[in-house]
Amino acid sequence: MPPETALVLRLQAIDLRIADLKKEIAQLPKHIAEIEKQLEHHTRRLEADRAALAANQRERKRLEGEIQIQEQKAAKLKDQMLQAKTNEQYRAFQHEISFCEEQIRKFEDKILDLMAEAEPLEKNVTLAEERLKTEKVEVEAQKEDAEKRAADDRAELASCESERAQLAAGLPPAVAAAYERIRKRNANGVVVAEVVEGRCTGCQMLLRPQYYQDLKKSTEVMYCETCGRILTYNPPVVVDAAAELES
Repeated sequence: MPPETALVLRLQAIDLRIADLKKEIAQLPKHIAEIEKQLEHHTRRLEADRAALAANQRERKRLEGEIQIQEQKAAKLKDQMLQAKTNEQYRAFQHEISFCEEQIRKFEDKILDLMAEAEPLEKNVTLAEERLKTEKVEVEAQKEDAEKRAADDRAELASCESERAQLAAGLPPAVAAAYERIRKRNANGVVVAEVVEGRCTGCQMLLRPQYYQDLKKSTEVMYCETCGRILTYNPPVVVDAAAELES
C-alpha cells in the first residue's frame, strides 16, 4: 500500500471519529432537555395532586364551619322554643330546628365524601414526593454523567483535530485536495474504498482489468474511475495448510 494511502486511511478514520464526536456533543443539550422535561412533567403532576388535596381540605374546613353555624343556630332555636307560647310557635321552632339538623347531615355527608376522595390523593402525593425526590437525584446524576461525557468528547475532539492537522500536512497537496473534494461529495464521509475481487466497494463497480493489475503493484495513490474514491488493495492471506497441520 502506498504510504500516502495509509495516511489517507488514518485521516479518514480520524474524520469519521470527529463527525461522531461533534454529533454527540451537539446532542447533549437536547438529551439534558429531555431529562429535565420528564422531571418537569412529574413535578407538574405532583403540584396538581397537591392543589386538588388543598382544595379538598379547604372545602372540608368550609363545611365544618357551616356545620358549626347550623349547630349554633339550632341550639339558639331550642332555647327560644322553650319560650314558645303557642303550639304554632312551638311547631315553627321545631321545623326550623329540623331544617338545621338536615343541613348538618348534608354537610357531614359531603365531608365524608371529601374524606374518601382525599385518601387516594394523600397517598398519591406522598408517593409522588418520594419518587420525585429519588428522581431528582437520578436526574442530577444523569446530567453530570452527560456533561462529563461531553467534556471527554470535547477533549478527544481537540486531540483528533490536532492529529488531523498533522496528517493533512503530511499529504502531498494534490492528494490532500482530492481527499477534501471526495469527502465533501460523499455524505457518509467515506473517501477510501477497498477493492475486493476487482470491484470497488464504494460504488460496487468493476475496475478495468488492467487498472486492477496496476493497483496491485502501484506505489502511488489511485482513484476509482467511476466514483473517484481513493482505492486500497489488500492481498489475500495465503495460509499454508501443511504448516497449520504441523502446528
